[in-house]
Amino acid sequence: MIKARIKPPAMPVRMLPSALTVAAICLGMTSVKMALDGLPTQAMAFLAVAAILDALDGRVARMLKATSKMGEEIDSLADAVNFGVAPAFIVYATLLSHSQLGWIVVLLYAVCIVLRLARFNALLDVDQPAYEKEYFVGMPAPAGAIGTIVPLAAKMQFPGPWWDGVAAEWVVIVWMIGVSLLVVSRIPMRKIHTFTVSPNMVAPLLALVAIGVAASVFYGYIVIMVIAVAYVIHIPFAVRTKHWVAAHPESWDDKPRQRRAQRRAIRRAQPHRRSMARLGLRKPPLR
Repeated sequence: MIKARIKPPAMPVRMLPSALTVAAICLGMTSVKMALDGLPTQAMAFLAVAAILDALDGRVARMLKATSKMGEEIDSLADAVNFGVAPAFIVYATLLSHSQLGWIVVLLYAVCIVLRLARFNALLDVDQPAYEKEYFVGMPAPAGAIGTIVPLAAKMQFPGPWWDGVAAEWVVIVWMIGVSLLVVSRIPMRKIHTFTVSPNMVAPLLALVAIGVAASVFYGYIVIMVIAVAYVIHIPFAVRTKHWVAAHPESWDDKPRQRRAQRRAIRRAQPHRRSMARLGLRKPPLR
């Protein structure tokens, strides 16, 4: 029996993912130009569009079956530019240009992003349990880029003379150092696409997405700050769930929803076991 051969996509189609990546690089560098020209709002907007294109290129490549080694390398370089170099320049041009430590801090952030991307690429060839693929090691580069522009979003939303003082300078410096350390840390952080949604929550979630899109148009600066705060809040939960999964090898092949059901069952059983331990019982008393 002769199997039908699947023809690879035509060359223009195969170039589409790489074209999206190149466009993302151009937009990321344009965001730097906007910041240097004193247009911070436009700089953040171009950076956001660059991040969207960067997120789409890989998915388009998989949909078209047009993945290639060159495409992977271009995507990695685009991440370094869009999430490392561009945010660093934006923060320096808008917040730290008059600071003696400003350039050192933004260099630290850019280097940490490059190191984080190098570690990510190195871990792709390492055999790991399936559950490890549900977590990032350290803060991912896009989240790091959002984190760096939070002070700028706060300045645009709440302008005032305070931002010209020494206190604001040190707040931004400490914030940038904190984001840089999170980027190169080994703290587990959950990948967004691994979250499961109950069928009953699909409609409310879509309504929430619509509200978020509308809010990003009229209250973009606040949305940036809310996203950053929500991401920081999720970190302890990601650490806890990963530790639980690592301690229960029997759950490694289960889906996230099944794991959550197991964790809930264990938590419900723990108070009962503690109460029996206080009474010196090993099993429930007979009734």
